Amino acid sequence: MTQTSQGSERGTIERELRIEATPEVVYEVVSRPEHLREWWPDDAEFDPAPGGTGVISFGDTTKPDAQVAPIAVVEADPPRRFSFRWVHESGETASASNSLLVTFDLVPSGTGTLLRFSETGYRELGWEAAVLEEMYAEHVQGWDHFLPRLVTYADRVGASR
Repeated sequence: MTQTSQGSERGTIERELRIEATPEVVYEVVSRPEHLREWWPDDAEFDPAPGGTGVISFGDTTKPDAQVAPIAVVEADPPRRFSFRWVHESGETASASNSLLVTFDLVPSGTGTLLRFSETGYRELGWEAAVLEEMYAEHVQGWDHFLPRLVTYADRVGASR
């Protein structure tokens, strides 16, 4: 995994990953709830079409410490791009002023895929500096944990086809 930038003012997380699977396979892995459950959240339920909404969950949802986050699909352009907004309050419509935007751009590379990942919108949320720093650091740590799992899982799915 290559870290390309973290944004000079804690505004963007960007990563590039090389995956030994076709863009079609990688697209499924980043856009389908049944695949996301294998590398990122503990549970995912959403419609992977533009305008689709749902939730992703971390932890046991029967317990009070579980984290449930609404998501809203912004763009679904197989096998090139998938993006969604998240980290907005439940019941609110996701927008640039109340949520983060996650984008997966997929570029064919030999027999595999170059995945360009970004999460943007931190500064637009209007958080106080300390909250911004904490949330940004938490997300950097989270993505640095989960994105390698995406690569391993996508490689395995691609090899099985």
